[in-house]
Amino acid sequence: MRLRRLAAAFGLVACVACSAERGAAPAASPPATPVPIEASQSAGSDDTTRPGTTLPESGSAATPGPSELPRGGREIFPRYRLVGYAGVTGASTLGRLGTGPLDSRVMELQQRAQSYANGREILPVLEVITTVVQAKPGRDGQHRVRMRDKQIETYYKAAQRHSALLLLNIQPGQSAFLTEVKAYQKWLRRPEIGVALDPEWAMDPGQRPGHLYGHTTGAELNEVARYLADLVKEYDLPQKVMVYHQVAASVVRREPGLKSHDGVVVIKSVDGLGPPGWKKKTYRLVNKTTPEFVRPGFKLFFTEDRRGGSRLMTPAEVLALKPRPEYVMYE
Repeated sequence: MRLRRLAAAFGLVACVACSAERGAAPAASPPATPVPIEASQSAGSDDTTRPGTTLPESGSAATPGPSELPRGGREIFPRYRLVGYAGVTGASTLGRLGTGPLDSRVMELQQRAQSYANGREILPVLEVITTVVQAKPGRDGQHRVRMRDKQIETYYKAAQRHSALLLLNIQPGQSAFLTEVKAYQKWLRRPEIGVALDPEWAMDPGQRPGHLYGHTTGAELNEVARYLADLVKEYDLPQKVMVYHQVAASVVRREPGLKSHDGVVVIKSVDGLGPPGWKKKTYRLVNKTTPEFVRPGFKLFFTEDRRGGSRLMTPAEVLALKPRPEYVMYE
């Protein structure tokens, strides 16, 4: 169901991109999801340093707090419960963040999140898709495009205004998770920024996104966790969040290859779609292989979960799941 929705979005992006960048050169290939691309960036670009972008270095006056999390402290759990919205501004098919003004959506998120406190402080999360899967290979053949620094800075500033955590979501196409995460090192040196990995969009060579689920392995996830741990140590950062999304058991293989690393909080977000009974079943099934040190997460879909006359699960129902989710995300 989700693959069909995102595959259908391939045909919508060209219109979105044209309206956002009049006079720009046509993209090399239509993105898989309607992300506005800056006029100077063609789809398929893998540039990581671009002229005209000013980004304060870690440790400058623009970095909030002396290496603390947005709402204080250096450790995520058990102090906080994370509640987030996913998406990209202007791209309504991708999640709640794309359905209105960014600040309005963040304030809505904070109000919704209070129902999940249950004895913890709430830490809001903006999960923004920064590496976006592509329908066609593009100039470098990797089936993905990266968001420009200027666009990321918009979300970063919104996260600062609302004392929220910012997660850079990675849909790697035929690139590697570690390659894509390293491309955002200048951002990941900041204490309030982590990553979310989307392995259903990690494709094998020759596999076209949008037709079959992709997959990753515990060892590949471990490469990213180890890299983040090195950043935490080098820059004396608070704990760094690494989420990996899992919509089906096949999407993450040989999960024991993922190890625990000091300074990195690893969360598995189970992304099952449909009515409450289906979602609970998927949650139980996918969590059978979860390593003990990995924290539980759960995803709700405003559109897919309501199809066929069904409904969203309530916060009370979500908190009643076993294990109880410590990250709840809405798309």
